[in-house]
Amino acid sequence: MKNQLPPRRFYPCTETATENPVLLIDSDAPLLDLHACLRERLNAALEHLNLLACSSLPDFAERDLNNVANTARILVQDVSDVFRVIEHRGFDRPAPG
Repeated sequence: MKNQLPPRRFYPCTETATENPVLLIDSDAPLLDLHACLRERLNAALEHLNLLACSSLPDFAERDLNNVANTARILVQDVSDVFRVIEHRGFDRPAPG
């Protein structure tokens, strides 16, 4: 019989700025807290993208566009990482990583 490792409590967020994970997701956090985290980040990303969509291109410098896009990317990546933990918790199997 193969020995199974106990489930991990903390899962790393996807990192693009560092080689080692810095931010961790507590897979044992209450679902309401995980949902609040998702909602906050997704709403912030949507507000950023709405600002961009409702503005004319000449209003933004290239650097501003890059900052808005990068901020939205980071927030959506966080949302994706937390969803991954929730999905694996809900399906009762360990999250990858």
